[in-house]
Order: sequence, then C-alpha cells, then structure tokens
Amino acid sequence: MLSLLDTAKQFLTAPPIPQGGVLIDFTMGNGYDTLYLCSLVPEGKVYAFDVQEAALASTRARLLAHGITNAELILDSHAALLQYVKEPIYGGLFNLGWLPGSDRTVRTQTESTLKAVSAGLSLLAPGYRIIINVYPGHLEGTDEGNALADFLATLPKKQFAALKIRLLNDEKAPYLYVLEKYKK
Repeated sequence: MLSLLDTAKQFLTAPPIPQGGVLIDFTMGNGYDTLYLCSLVPEGKVYAFDVQEAALASTRARLLAHGITNAELILDSHAALLQYVKEPIYGGLFNLGWLPGSDRTVRTQTESTLKAVSAGLSLLAPGYRIIINVYPGHLEGTDEGNALADFLATLPKKQFAALKIRLLNDEKAPYLYVLEKYKK
C-alpha cells in the first residue's frame, strides 16, 4: 500500500503542474515539502509559510544544501496567504500539527487553518488540488480534522470536490483531505 505521503504526492501531481506554476507549502515545518514542491516548479515559485523562526532556518538550510532558489519563505501564519500571494496557484500542501522535534504546544490552529484553506481555494487554478494531511493522534488534531470536515462539506459541489482518504481500522492514523477545483 502507498504511504500517506506518496498518496498525497500522486494526487497533487495529476494533472501535471506547469513548470512555471506557483505552489504553496502552507506549513513549511523542516522544509521537506518545500523542497519537493520547488522541484515540481523549477521555473515557478513556492511560497512557504510558518510561524516559527526555527522552521524558516531549517527550511532555508535544506534549500541551500540543494541549490534551490525558487522559494519565498514567509514567517507568518498561513492564514495571511492573501497578503503575500496574488496569482493563481497550482496546488498546495498542509501538514497539520506541530513542527517535528519542537514544542508541541505550538501547533496549527483550527481558525487559521480554515482561513488558509478558504484562501487557498480562492486562488486555486481549475483542475488542480490542495492536499491536507491531518494527524488525529491527539485531541487538538482530532478537533481540527473534524472542523475541516464540517467546513469542506459546505463547499459548493459544482465548484469543488472534497475527498477524504483514511484507514478505517486505525482511528489515530493520519489521513488526507484532497480538494480539487473543477474546471469550468
């Protein structure tokens, strides 16, 4: 069976993303997703958001080590997306929760996540997707995932598809939401 990360990547890259496109790493963390997204748009741009300086430092070092220069690292909440990004986006990734190896009390917040998802969908090019990795192994993660489900269920079905991919035999296993804007 494919890993959650491999599944997310397959959904993100079909259809193929234009090499000059714009992608969003809504939760840059240690920069692994930012690096991956940059590889998908070598002539484009990746905007990566995090509220922790440690995340920016780690991501900056990772990108530098790979010679990557097409990312803009933003020390701000993903909820502020529309202050930084004006052009259409061809996809994005969320990894909800906390920065691996850091203070677990600093984590994504339901209110800002919902605002960021809404903003991302408003910029999403038709035919492309935003992927949200949810980690329900703790109460806040469960609550955030449930709030997302409630919000996503309200999306207009003629404009968006919202898919949930989850192991049925493990309630605490991470799962995905895949959001696609339909072509007109």
